[in-house]
Amino acid sequence: MKNRKFGVLLLAILLISGSLFAGGGNRNGTAGATQLLIPVGARGIAMSGATLTDASGIEALFWNPANVARTDHGIEAVFSNMTHIADIGVNYGAVAAKVGTFGTVALSIKTLDIGDIATTTVDKPDGTGAFYSPQFTTIGLTYAAALSDRIAVGLTMNYITEEIDLVNTSGVAFNIGISYMNLANIDGFSLAIVIKNLGPQLTYDGSGLNVTADVPSFNRPNQYYRIDAASFELPSTLEIGLGYRYDINEFNKLQLAGSFENANFYEDEYRLGAEYAYNDMVFIRGGYSLMPELADESRIYGLTAGFGIKYNVGGVDLAVDYAYREVEFFDASHIFSVGIGL
Repeated sequence: MKNRKFGVLLLAILLISGSLFAGGGNRNGTAGATQLLIPVGARGIAMSGATLTDASGIEALFWNPANVARTDHGIEAVFSNMTHIADIGVNYGAVAAKVGTFGTVALSIKTLDIGDIATTTVDKPDGTGAFYSPQFTTIGLTYAAALSDRIAVGLTMNYITEEIDLVNTSGVAFNIGISYMNLANIDGFSLAIVIKNLGPQLTYDGSGLNVTADVPSFNRPNQYYRIDAASFELPSTLEIGLGYRYDINEFNKLQLAGSFENANFYEDEYRLGAEYAYNDMVFIRGGYSLMPELADESRIYGLTAGFGIKYNVGGVDLAVDYAYREVEFFDASHIFSVGIGL
């Protein structure tokens, strides 16, 4: 029965994704709302995002919503800050709670701090003296449940808002995840499948799309007309991950993870990650991503690494994590995360 449930869910996910990603490489760079792709959480980034199977609890919100159900805590919270490319700051916070036998629910919010940008016009290309600050926000609501001791499923609905000066857009995107632990009855061997950013197309609107029309041949003042902005697709992805946890002895453990990502806007990506844990207290991590179909000079991100410390303080589990991500053409990214579990 358990295997039948897993087979039905797996088939449903593959049927949903089949038409979405066919020929995705032909649409490279055409998706919008790419803020959805910016990762959060130091542990997952340190392992290059290959953590579809082994991220658990609130840490799994971005990577695989199914594993949010895999937690020993009743309530969890996490806060994260990252320096992204071009000095963009990424702030993230989330809270999750078990609701009896119903499952686990979580709320998350991610914002981008882009800073002030000078307003320019055709007549004043060096700036008008005014400034604007783009606002990009993603608010997520997640539900996850364990169907058995091996199978878990999860669904996240993200509400997206983007505002750039006098134009804005908003919409919803869905993430669907499933994970299977101890695959083929092998302890520590896991499989996960995640589809991210499914949703309707978005379109920008606002007074910034109004353009002045000068009609010199008629005796009437200038008129305004509205530019119809083209709609754009969300950056949907299909990810498949495998993981294996090897218990060296009572105090030393090694987690190996790998994932494959197919996107509707970019080339295929392969990710590898590893984590060494001592006494479930001190962690050392590393990772790397590969895009065989993309020229090396076109790749932005390189090696990732990081470490973490977890300690129980007065009955509260406290986790502090750091990650470093190598970035081409820009300063490297530094990510800090703090999590608590009750």
